[in-house]
Amino acid sequence: MSEPVRAADTPFGIDVEAGKSYWWCSCGRSQKQPFCDGSHTGSEFTPVKYEAAETRKVFFCGCKASGKAPLCDGAHAR
Repeated sequence: MSEPVRAADTPFGIDVEAGKSYWWCSCGRSQKQPFCDGSHTGSEFTPVKYEAAETRKVFFCGCKASGKAPLCDGAHAR
């Protein structure tokens, strides 16, 4: 299995809207980080759907190593 590209050394703080779906980039190649732009096409990676239960700020993983993808679990600091 290929390793994803590390898109950032910190998480992306994004204001999400309740009831809306967001597609997190798992490959790290998207130019619209932290969200998918289709750059994974032809690879083994697929975007991860995040459905916002409430309107608030969440932190999407930027290093692509989180054990709680698509959200940050602090893996970037390890």
